[in-house]
Amino acid sequence: MCNIVRNTFMTSEMHTHSYFMLQEFDGALDCISLAVTCAFNKRGTLLAVGCNDGRIVIWDFLTRGIAKIISAHVHPVCSLSWSRNGHKLVSASTDNNVCIWDILSGECEQKYRFPSPILKVQFHPRNDKIFLVCPMRHAAVLVDTDGDHQIVPLDDDQSDLNIVASFDRRGHYVYTGNAKGKVLVLSTSDLVLKASFKVTQGTTSATAVKSIEFARRGDCFLINTADRVIRVYDSKEVLTCGKDGEPEPIQKLQDLVNKTMWKKCCFSGDGEYICAGSARQHALYVWEKSIGNLVKILHGTKGELLLDVVWHPVRPIIASISSGVVSVWAQNQVENWSAFAPDFKELDENVEYEERESEFDLSDEDKSVELGPEKQEDDLEVDVSTIEPVAAFCSSDEETEDIGALQFLPIAPEVEDPEEGWGAPPGTAPLSDMQLDDKQQRSNSSKENNSPAPKRRKFRSFDIQLHGAPTDELHPLLSNRAKDKQQSGGKKAAGRPRTDDRKRSK
Repeated sequence: MCNIVRNTFMTSEMHTHSYFMLQEFDGALDCISLAVTCAFNKRGTLLAVGCNDGRIVIWDFLTRGIAKIISAHVHPVCSLSWSRNGHKLVSASTDNNVCIWDILSGECEQKYRFPSPILKVQFHPRNDKIFLVCPMRHAAVLVDTDGDHQIVPLDDDQSDLNIVASFDRRGHYVYTGNAKGKVLVLSTSDLVLKASFKVTQGTTSATAVKSIEFARRGDCFLINTADRVIRVYDSKEVLTCGKDGEPEPIQKLQDLVNKTMWKKCCFSGDGEYICAGSARQHALYVWEKSIGNLVKILHGTKGELLLDVVWHPVRPIIASISSGVVSVWAQNQVENWSAFAPDFKELDENVEYEERESEFDLSDEDKSVELGPEKQEDDLEVDVSTIEPVAAFCSSDEETEDIGALQFLPIAPEVEDPEEGWGAPPGTAPLSDMQLDDKQQRSNSSKENNSPAPKRRKFRSFDIQLHGAPTDELHPLLSNRAKDKQQSGGKKAAGRPRTDDRKRSK
């Protein structure tokens, strides 16, 4: 399945300096199905993986084990996003459906049907009742969980409908970009234009915006463009420049040797490093943001194409997807025993140790003579009840961590031969033999009556009407696979068979 890594969470200082360590391949996560996209929760304790058969696999990233499998869609899952507290997950499928899932129960809370393919979904960073949807060849849509939706305004030239959009770090603004290089900044509350600028190649010609990504810390964001250059901007400077401004990028990152096109880009957890995945091969490029120098190139298996890449929110770990497998890249952990015992010494070879005569006596006479009289230390009271907030887990505008955040999923152990009363609530008396017989008879009669299984909770469904949205467009994920299948001779379409098809096959 995968390798288990026993790493503890780092403090913010260790977290910052650890990126100077080179990162290496650290195993893979086998999701049974072919993985397409993935997303970490806020703490990085859970990793959601969307698969080509419509399932969502939730991994416990600390133990590298599967915590839950949600049979979400019938068609491939193309985009995922966690809510801030980790209790909800929004998913988009290639069949134009967007669903909100309750992670603990695994049930669908709401379902939204769109007329055109969905390229991206994103929860509001601070409000799990609002999410952003990027339909294909249509303006971005801001959706409220009550069923209302607003169309994010376009540029004055409304002919270009190849729109990408993203919330900023705190959700105050929505950033949109089009194929003509125009970037708009609109306030989330009223969708009023606050700033705009054009991404230019050289002095005059514009270049298409492919994606916009924000750092989890700091005010920086990056724009991946069609000219193979990743531009890093300061959001404060962009807002200061206002409408039709000309902000200068902090950094311009590119592969000058191979002229690589970038499939997906992301920031490190502390915002100091940028990782970009190649669109032509399974290769990850890591730059240091402040200097702009290339730190490391991570090469996967030759011949594989990269689908997605995400950086762990807290630790120096990168997860990438290619050929349906989630690859994990992490630093090599060197055991430092001196951290546990300050007088510990590492030896290159065995050294004969001379034991003192009284070394292991109750009172070491030789040691007391050598070191002199021991100093009496005053007893210090150690506070073990107060929990200090970890800086890496807190936002810059918050003093405490989110206590109600969902970090782990409970897993019930599987017992082959359970004893009587196992799993019953505490204080419940074990059943007598007569009660057990009655219970067995009731279960047998229920089987004979073929009583239906308990129904799932009914979710709310909404149809989102978008004027002018293309209804005959094929999702890029499916169109790419159609080309591959034509080359390979054609195979069965991706996705789990519907119930009717299963009955026919039986």
